[in-house]
Amino acid sequence: MRYLITFLEGLISFISPCMLPMLPVFLSYFAPGGEDSHPALPRAAAFVLGFTAVFCALGVFAGSVGMWLSHYRQTVNIVCGAVVILLGMGYMNVIPLPFFKGMQTARPVTGLFSAFVFGMIYSVSLTPCVGAFLGSALMLASSGGTALLGFSLLLTYSLGLGIPFLLSAVLLEQLRGLFDSVKAHYRVINLVSGLFLTAVGAAMCLGWLDKLLALFG
Repeated sequence: MRYLITFLEGLISFISPCMLPMLPVFLSYFAPGGEDSHPALPRAAAFVLGFTAVFCALGVFAGSVGMWLSHYRQTVNIVCGAVVILLGMGYMNVIPLPFFKGMQTARPVTGLFSAFVFGMIYSVSLTPCVGAFLGSALMLASSGGTALLGFSLLLTYSLGLGIPFLLSAVLLEQLRGLFDSVKAHYRVINLVSGLFLTAVGAAMCLGWLDKLLALFG
């Protein structure tokens, strides 16, 4: 259940209002030009590996902190759930969270290693766009109470964010109409996404998430 939640959080992060509109610009950083029909894919993959490495490291840290606080599991669940509820309210603009801002532009990359480093560095710039759902994934990792679970949860989150990014590197033109449709419905998407986060946070606070995990794993 935790993995399903974090994967969905990664997918929703991809279509966030400041991530999706920047996608063509992102992919242009990786394109070397020429007649190659899929020029952005290798560099995009290295970029995804870069931010995955950073997010997984954060997951290990969050899981380790949760392990140290395992004797206070109920308190950890309440605190983490409250943070997730706050993030959900911010995503719906019920509570203003001004640190969720758009991303800045960057220089084009010229190789696989520079794309990987770019992904690591840019994970910090991605955070304002994906911060609500990244924060929720980290709270789930912390409540799980092990470094390994924290790593695997943030790897799952990164897959949710990274897989559509890689598909877009190959199929950007074919998916442009779909992306335009998503942008046209951002108000509804933000509302549903915020409610999803709020529900996850409430389930953590009330102990319902632990019961669901016991049932479904």
